[in-house]
Amino acid sequence: MSTDTERVQGESDTSLSLLETWTQWYHIPVVGVAMLFMFLTRIQARDEFMTEDGTPALAAIDSWYHWRTIQWTAENYPRTMPYDIWTGFPTGRYVGQFGTLFDQLIVTAAMIVGLGDPSTETLFMVSLLAVPAMAALVAIPVFFIGRRLGGTVGGIASVLILALAPGTFLARTTAGQLQHHVAEVLFMAIAILAMMVALRVTERDQPIYELLVDSDWEALRTPAIYSALAGVALTLYIWVWPPGVVLIGILAVFFTVQLCLDYVRNVSPDHVAFVGSVSLGVTALLTAILIEDPGTSVTSFGYLQPASAALVAAGCVFMAWFARQWNGFDVDRRYYPAAIGGLIVAAFAVMWLVIPSLFDTFVTNATRRLIPFGETATDLTIQEAQPPADFTAHVVDEFGAAFYTMLVGLLILIARPFFGREFRTEHTLVIVWSLFMISMAATQIRFAYYLVIAVAVVNAVFVAEMLRIIDIDVELVRSVNALKNVEAYQVIVLVMVVLLLFAPLLPPVAAADDTAWERGNVTGTNPTGTADTWETSNHWLAENTPEPGNWAGAGNEDELELYGTYDQPEDGDFEYPEGSYGVMSWWDYGHFITVQGERMPHSNPFQQNARSSSAFLTAESEERAELVLDAIAAGESPRDHSNEELEEMIENGEDSHEEIRYVMIDDQMAGGKFGAITTWSGPDHNYYTTPEDLNPNEPVESDEIPEQFAGVPYYDTTTAQLYFGNAAGMEHYRLVHENDDRMTPFISYALVDPETGELEYGADGSPMVAINQIYNQQTYVELMQIEQHPELDYVVFDQREGAAVKTYERVEGATLEGSIDGDGFEEGTVVAAVELDTGAESATFDYVQQGELEEDGSFELTVPYATNDELGVGDGYTNSAVEATEEYTITVTATGEDGFQAYDAETAVPETAVVEGETVEVALEEVEFDDPEEVDNETDVDVGEGPVPEDDGEEIVEEGEDTVIDDQEMDEEGGAAGSLGPVAVEAAG
Repeated sequence: MSTDTERVQGESDTSLSLLETWTQWYHIPVVGVAMLFMFLTRIQARDEFMTEDGTPALAAIDSWYHWRTIQWTAENYPRTMPYDIWTGFPTGRYVGQFGTLFDQLIVTAAMIVGLGDPSTETLFMVSLLAVPAMAALVAIPVFFIGRRLGGTVGGIASVLILALAPGTFLARTTAGQLQHHVAEVLFMAIAILAMMVALRVTERDQPIYELLVDSDWEALRTPAIYSALAGVALTLYIWVWPPGVVLIGILAVFFTVQLCLDYVRNVSPDHVAFVGSVSLGVTALLTAILIEDPGTSVTSFGYLQPASAALVAAGCVFMAWFARQWNGFDVDRRYYPAAIGGLIVAAFAVMWLVIPSLFDTFVTNATRRLIPFGETATDLTIQEAQPPADFTAHVVDEFGAAFYTMLVGLLILIARPFFGREFRTEHTLVIVWSLFMISMAATQIRFAYYLVIAVAVVNAVFVAEMLRIIDIDVELVRSVNALKNVEAYQVIVLVMVVLLLFAPLLPPVAAADDTAWERGNVTGTNPTGTADTWETSNHWLAENTPEPGNWAGAGNEDELELYGTYDQPEDGDFEYPEGSYGVMSWWDYGHFITVQGERMPHSNPFQQNARSSSAFLTAESEERAELVLDAIAAGESPRDHSNEELEEMIENGEDSHEEIRYVMIDDQMAGGKFGAITTWSGPDHNYYTTPEDLNPNEPVESDEIPEQFAGVPYYDTTTAQLYFGNAAGMEHYRLVHENDDRMTPFISYALVDPETGELEYGADGSPMVAINQIYNQQTYVELMQIEQHPELDYVVFDQREGAAVKTYERVEGATLEGSIDGDGFEEGTVVAAVELDTGAESATFDYVQQGELEEDGSFELTVPYATNDELGVGDGYTNSAVEATEEYTITVTATGEDGFQAYDAETAVPETAVVEGETVEVALEEVEFDDPEEVDNETDVDVGEGPVPEDDGEEIVEEGEDTVIDDQEMDEEGGAAGSLGPVAVEAAG
């Protein structure tokens, strides 16, 4: 009997031991499963990025440049790229916000996997998986922060919210999203956790000034170590993302608030000041080691990061010292915060007077990143930098109800001291940091990936408080017998909390495609559909143009290694060798050109040279476009300068061989992006889509609209002339490649009053017209919305289509020179025409150049196309894919003293003449006509009236009937040049 008793007692002890072990460690498998779920969710679409030919496929534009910095780091390990001459031509670019700890970590992992020499395939595979892996690791600091705020159950709730959130954090951390955002989130969470721990340790050990004076290192050792570690964690965050200096600003606000609170509550501010001075002091020292780009740019490893950290550290010391002085002033402690506020205002006033550049840096970045107002027009051209149109709807889509329970959690934290509950210093940190995360998410939509941390961890407070209210042990029921004491109302409340937090993130409450798992599965290689399309054109560019440094056979290509190391010039202007050249396009595509095409773009997604690119693309004449490019070569930055000012800039500038040789135009630039392009150099978009003589007070009938809008300034821009006109009438630009993998349909339409049939105007007096809007799904929806408004109608007055990407070469042009017999010609016209084959499915087009005959019968025409392809890459020139099918046909008609005369000729134009600007003599033969009306004037077109429309193909929309999409590929990018959109429709209505 005694034996049985002992056995039962032993089993009971074993069961109790297992339960205690589970109670102590159950969170580890739970968090592990959540992390595994996060990783698997994010790698579902990895096969989309593994191409058969081994070339990388990536999502989002910035991912392409990270792939470049990762490759560079692998070639130069362990260094990261500081200065890149393969972008921002003709100066190069410091690229410190890329090539950071993020890239080093990925390459280090690849080095381990590849045993010190990873292949490109290994490097790419590790890069694909590294981002989802880092996203899963975020769960660890989130759990520990949540546990500090709401116990183990609160920590688990935080991790589950993080894992199930279907918004921006998920979208930016899937396979293929090779961007530093995931590392930002991971290291910010680590930095906040480290600071919380340091604050709690000092709150316990209470280091004060006297301990420093007495050199009591035994008492100071522990708080000093934890504070220093917090400084290291903060440094690592900044090392991942130099603009992370914003967290130093947030900590500055926290330390100011906390030190004031402590002093007013008669608590020594020395404790918190110790953490601030040590942690920020360490950050100042470590970030000073990283200085690569002297200056105060927020995107560079420069003076701003260590200076900001040092100022906060010094500020903490000053506030503690000032509090001691205040004790001797015999002034109420409650006035101390006001005095500190006044001193801060005075300090910024001095900074504004003495160091205005630093003051502007602080203010600019506060308004652009921390506060939801003050954004500039150019900021709004960046999709991810735009504020949410509807913040309420935005946060619900991102977090469901968890955002609002987070707000409740913040209120609970704030209210703790008013109910006699413990309020720790780390609580103030979480409150201040969370409020800034909310503000940042309201400022730029992308910062929702930061807000997810705050939403997750503060909900630990909410969960813990709900469990406390219903009297359930936050640390989980500790014995089976305790389950018997749980009341029905407690179960009901617990279920309601779970449903409130998690049901909006799971089916069936959330739509099936709105859950984290489904959203992780629908990621694509590129949200705008442009990377794959541009890859075709960029690969052609890499194979059919000379290596940079070898233009015209200069032979300096060895001086421009793609993965070479280059010192940053003191003036920021790299001296390129002879034979170097750049590529002009819009800044969105700069990284594609660098990585896919291995050529040097002028502008890039750093928004470098965006204004000068805009000035070129919006130039309304070839003369001005050439002046812009010549000013760039002379080291100037042309924007809204007049032609005379540009000529003076060129004359006074540097003589340079650094020329822009190629121009790449895509359908988005001609359509949806043109409005953003105009924002950078002006005038605004309405100018380009409004006839100069249009008077809003004079009605325009429907049948007059096509004629009224046929010659709007848009058609004179370089963008339209190159994209739609194939350089017709231009002298120095020849089409060398056309990528028609995707033919894009365009339509132009106007809103009209259905009763009067007259053109509608907006509130600002501008006509409600969309010029060359890409006909995609968004356009279809917009037109459907118009049809649903009985007070509105629309008229389609133009339809055309264009290739996905067109590549032009800038050449000197061959001068066709000739003369006819006679003198005193009153009027005369010279037309040169040649048929060209693009080598693409769009087949042939005609290039036409027109000029006037001089009084003495002579003429000169400059043409950019050759009739042979005698030059190629081996000669240091372009292997053009566009070739002439025949010789030029020259037609001359003139009226003079001898009456009407007509001449014609055929002539070849060598490619050397086109490239080097040589003269080609034209031998004309007179054509006998009895009647001038018999002259064939088919080639006599007015090239000044905008581009010659291409064949429209099938009709895209029928006026007054249902809109039909005729088997056209839908571009996923929204917006278009002149796009009206639902808001404008409502305004017109």
